[in-house]
Amino acid sequence: MSRTDRFWDRIAKRYAARPVADEASYQKKLEITRAYLGETSDVLEVGCGTGSTAILHAPRVRHIRAVDCSANMLDIAREKALEAGVTNIDFEKADIDELDLPPAHYNVVLALSILHLVDDRDAVIARLFDALKPGGVLVSSTGCVGDDMAWIRFIAPLGRSVGLLPLIRVFTRAQLRASFERAGFAIEHDWKPGKGKAVFIVGRKPEAS
Repeated sequence: MSRTDRFWDRIAKRYAARPVADEASYQKKLEITRAYLGETSDVLEVGCGTGSTAILHAPRVRHIRAVDCSANMLDIAREKALEAGVTNIDFEKADIDELDLPPAHYNVVLALSILHLVDDRDAVIARLFDALKPGGVLVSSTGCVGDDMAWIRFIAPLGRSVGLLPLIRVFTRAQLRASFERAGFAIEHDWKPGKGKAVFIVGRKPEAS
């Protein structure tokens, strides 16, 4: 088990009990995302955590493959889905870098609160681009702490070394947008609710020519 897996396993129960920090922004993100969903949609969510967002979207789509590196997070997610009567989500333990992704398979990929926690965001975004069908979308919400809290780059390695923080990559909103564009995405939404808030970007893969 990796250090990252152990970190998220350890905090899973506290994470599940924590309320949404900005409910209004979360609801707006749900609303925007739902415009891209349909009853025939196949969805991938990477970094699904305890499954709350996948469970909310599940009634609107055909199937969701929800992936996370933490077994404890996924146990909570499965319990929540069972309680909600949701049966069209498959929860799967996997690290994003090792995830088996069929090419041109998904209509929508959700990457919520995850892209700042991966070692190489460009590589991950490029893989998600390849996993989307032509015309499919990548929906992301990302902590771009390089804009408002660049000082965290000095604290994060120490916090990670003692198990208090996960891996955190420091970059700006502009750098994240550039990563989407390098992968081939056309940006359809780029929204930041306020200072210190996560950046919400939706990128669309071009239709096949």
